[in-house]
Amino acid sequence: MAKADPASLLTVDLGAIVANWRDLAARVAPARCAAVVKADGYGLGSVAVARALAKAGCRDFFVARLNEGLAVRDAVPEAARVTVLDGLMKGEAELYRRRNLTPSLNDPGQIEDWSAQAKAAGEKLAATLHFDTGMSRLGLTPKEGDALLADRAKLDGVALSYVMSHLVSSEEPNNPINAAQLAAFRKWRAAFPGVPASFANSSGIFLGPNYHFDVTRPGCALYGINPTPDRPNPMRGTAKLEARILQVREIDSPQTVGYGAMWKATRPTHVATIACGYADGWLRTFQGKGQAWLDGRSLPFIGRVSMDLITIDVTDAPMATQGKMVELLGPNLPVDDVAAAAGTIGYEILTRLGARFARTYIEP
Repeated sequence: MAKADPASLLTVDLGAIVANWRDLAARVAPARCAAVVKADGYGLGSVAVARALAKAGCRDFFVARLNEGLAVRDAVPEAARVTVLDGLMKGEAELYRRRNLTPSLNDPGQIEDWSAQAKAAGEKLAATLHFDTGMSRLGLTPKEGDALLADRAKLDGVALSYVMSHLVSSEEPNNPINAAQLAAFRKWRAAFPGVPASFANSSGIFLGPNYHFDVTRPGCALYGINPTPDRPNPMRGTAKLEARILQVREIDSPQTVGYGAMWKATRPTHVATIACGYADGWLRTFQGKGQAWLDGRSLPFIGRVSMDLITIDVTDAPMATQGKMVELLGPNLPVDDVAAAAGTIGYEILTRLGARFARTYIEP
């Protein structure tokens, strides 16, 4: 049976992801460099990414959800640690223990449940202890942390793998909240001597060695998003997204393009329709701002982004013919530039990449 050419293609360069991890690992040494592979590896495929990084020597992985942890657990060596940042929900402790997943303990109830599971199993169980130092999302509040220090028996049966916290504004190196969080985290770290500490995310790595502690947790930088937005991007691009031209037509004034007749021709215009839309994660906010790229030419979006289709102006690009693939993300359209055009951040661009794209992986 003949195989159809893909309407859209996402190419993920696993070698570039591995190279980014190695660059970060060298920067933070002697601290260890973990890998955050949550949100399906920032949209690029958590199993493929985790497997490649494990082969390169990474032994610490962080995910957000339990189901993400289960998928990554099967992709990496049993000796690698997979930490689930959401922490324990009621009734999940036995599954965590059985599948060798490490929960992040974010509140007193989770500590109690994990300690009870350890006692029932008759063994020490690993966990990460998360202290909130300013994010006000997950983690023990200062009051809860002080109560735990006053009654450490609550941790009976728990073998702490890390104490951790999360930076609020690490991409802003001059923001005073960074130093305030560092001081707060040092207090919690000092309360657990000998336990590895983890504080720095991608941008936190670039705040310097004071923020590295024992284990760093880069996420966005692994995937090519700039962790230093005020400076040139030190990371390699890791993904290329291409969409096929489905049809090309010529229109002229006063014809319009797309829903709502938001774009009107003022001259004879060649319009190409490509196979990508908001169902694929390409945001409606690209209207009037997005672009495609073909053979050295920028091709602006015209009209609204619709569910399955985007229209682009190819009047000055005679090479833009039916069946050609145009670049939407990649060497000519870096993820941070694409995000700026949509009024968002690179994280959202990558994590929205849809399931309809044919995917191919370039191995290291």
